[in-house]
Amino acid sequence: MNSLKYIVFTVLIASASGVAAQQADDQAAADSAPPPSYPCEEDERFSAFDFWVGEWDVHDASGTYQGSNTISREQRGCVLVENWTGAGGSTGTSINYLDTKSDEWVQFWIAAGGYHIDIRGGMTDDGMLLTGIIHTYNNGITTPFRGLWTALPDGRVRQFFEISSDGGETWVTWFEGFYTRKAAD
Repeated sequence: MNSLKYIVFTVLIASASGVAAQQADDQAAADSAPPPSYPCEEDERFSAFDFWVGEWDVHDASGTYQGSNTISREQRGCVLVENWTGAGGSTGTSINYLDTKSDEWVQFWIAAGGYHIDIRGGMTDDGMLLTGIIHTYNNGITTPFRGLWTALPDGRVRQFFEISSDGGETWVTWFEGFYTRKAAD
């Protein structure tokens, strides 16, 4: 019986020594771990909308100047921030980000003119397609809305917005703009 106690005691001591050694190894690994990573910089999904990043002059299909827009990558690539100034003085700002839970891109736009746009979606063969709603503050109307951003072969970006007054059965053009990069100073 004493030899059985000795064997059990020896196994317990050896196990405890192994656990202590593993804990020491784990602590050493933690102490030498690299600095925190930035997943938005390292995951290519966060760069899907980067073709829109830049400083732009925006014209309609007839060539009439509509305004200027600046889209910048912020928070180490986790969000695109848009700042619009229209030719007539209108302004607006959007944040655009990848919702990793749904794997959808989201845009939330606020305009000084009293409306917001809340759309989501992702890349298609035609470009970045986001759908949702536009809500106007002064009359409280919420309407189906969608936007398509397409990188064109000549380096421009086409932004095409549509709105529906019948719950999404039919769509009409709300805005079409062609983005041309501003010349470097």
